[in-house]
Amino acid sequence: MTRGAAIIAAALAAMMAAAPAHSQDYPSRPVRILFGFGPGSSGDIMSRVLAQRMSQDLGQPFVVEGKPGANGQLGAVQVARSPNDGYTLFLASVSNATNVAITPSSATDLAKELTPIALVANVPSILVVHPSLGVATVPELIALAKAKPDQLLFGSVGVGSPPHLAGELFKVLAGVKLTHVPYAGGSGQAATDLIAGRISMIFSPQSTIAQHIAAGSVKALAAATAKRAGLFPDLPTIAEAGLPGFDSGIWGGLMAPAGTPRPIIDRLARAANDALKTPEVISVWRNAGIDPLGGTPEDFARLIDDEVDKWGKVAKAAGLSK
Repeated sequence: MTRGAAIIAAALAAMMAAAPAHSQDYPSRPVRILFGFGPGSSGDIMSRVLAQRMSQDLGQPFVVEGKPGANGQLGAVQVARSPNDGYTLFLASVSNATNVAITPSSATDLAKELTPIALVANVPSILVVHPSLGVATVPELIALAKAKPDQLLFGSVGVGSPPHLAGELFKVLAGVKLTHVPYAGGSGQAATDLIAGRISMIFSPQSTIAQHIAAGSVKALAAATAKRAGLFPDLPTIAEAGLPGFDSGIWGGLMAPAGTPRPIIDRLARAANDALKTPEVISVWRNAGIDPLGGTPEDFARLIDDEVDKWGKVAKAAGLSK
């Protein structure tokens, strides 16, 4: 072995020996969790409640910081470019997966630039319609849409947003033609126009639309997720109602920069999953319309791959891919 090769080998051995010691000391200082949307969003509530509990478990402050912009992309970019030492984390959402599906050349590649830690929560969306449509079930809505192609208007929070893609997925699976109406003002504005009868239907987060369902201002037909919504356990899913495979949940999950040591990932995953079982997290989230999930880094990695693939096909069918 040459002297240069010996030096390199010794350096690599030292790095490998040092890594476990560093991981065992983790965390030794505050940890940041970034999320991609503004104050009061589901990502904000998820992050802050989770951070508080993980801080108690791991003995260091977990500081939450919002990085709104570009459909969650700004926060993803910042974390992807951060040191892979476990001190800067990202609460990724389905929006980050749809970004990859629609604009793969400019979006942060969740599978390559970030490392999954744990899928933590889901915000179920509810398919709701204006009562004047006179439909009470998903099959009835599909029949009406087929009888009136392009005449039913579905609202969303913008082109390429999860609610928009949920509508596009519905069109594909149901074989119907709907007209999309994007709103820059958020899901609340879309709900307002639905209540007023200016649009026909929306896929709305359960927390946004629950009070209007209770008041009878809108008619809930089904949950848009694979599992029934926590606030509406008696409401069937769209899959149960006749469109197998329909799943459009607004999920959130913790991620770290690519290359973060596995012992750190495992420790964070254990802390996150333990937090999801605590009464305080369950209570606060469910009151906010957020359903706790949980799972391994591998579970989360598979979900990301599946979501990017699914939404890529939907975006292509809708002519959104770039």
